[in-house]
Amino acid sequence: MEIDTTRPHPARMWNYWLGGTDNFPIDRQVGDQVIAAFPAAREVARQSRACLGRMVRYLAEEEGIRQFLDIGSGLPTHDNTHEMAQRIAPESRVVYVDSDPMVLAHASALLAGRPEGRTSYLQHDVREPARILEAARDVLDFTRPVALILFGIMGNVIDDDEATAIVRHLVDALPPGSFVAVNDGTGEVDREGREEAVRIAVEKGSTPYTARTSEEIAAFFDGLDLLEPGVVSTSRWRPDPSSGIPEKIDASCGLARKP
Repeated sequence: MEIDTTRPHPARMWNYWLGGTDNFPIDRQVGDQVIAAFPAAREVARQSRACLGRMVRYLAEEEGIRQFLDIGSGLPTHDNTHEMAQRIAPESRVVYVDSDPMVLAHASALLAGRPEGRTSYLQHDVREPARILEAARDVLDFTRPVALILFGIMGNVIDDDEATAIVRHLVDALPPGSFVAVNDGTGEVDREGREEAVRIAVEKGSTPYTARTSEEIAAFFDGLDLLEPGVVSTSRWRPDPSSGIPEKIDASCGLARKP
């Protein structure tokens, strides 16, 4: 699949907001237009990245998880999932999944993991859960606990029933003791700004996105044991105690264990 440099892509705009260089003029142009409509977009990206780090470190350090399936991983940047997990447990195995061909172009150079573990990349859409699981089995042992990471991806599945079915398909494949981490955008702080930002991006050719409520995001965890503090603003999921209570942002997340 060729990289289309005439249309913005969410992974590349996200990379731009995080200060990365793996983006094109169209991504920066539309990214700036999105920021003008929804100034919090950059902070949502930053806080989501920080929360991913906190969750991965918790899973590796406290729960002993050694396998991670990161769907919608986006472009590699600093402290990727495999780097954080393998820093704690070098034998950790990580499979990244994304639909952007540019991620594939950078995967071999930027996702080289520790030799004790294994790091792999799959180019699939989240709407292909069966294909994702089949390919991931080459790296991950689904008889042992796996951490499923769905950060900033389920909002790209507009239909609620389809989104729920995808998550259920993925969760059903996980053995007991596995974990599910979900983080996605909401419109609970600045709904008008969020909606205008999505309209601008889609009008320019980017992927449609739906901002669900915290309650709707919580529904992805039905049947799982939700860990404290539950589904909360992404900035407030187990933050550094020394930083006080962070500002609420337009994204919510949670982490749950499969019984």
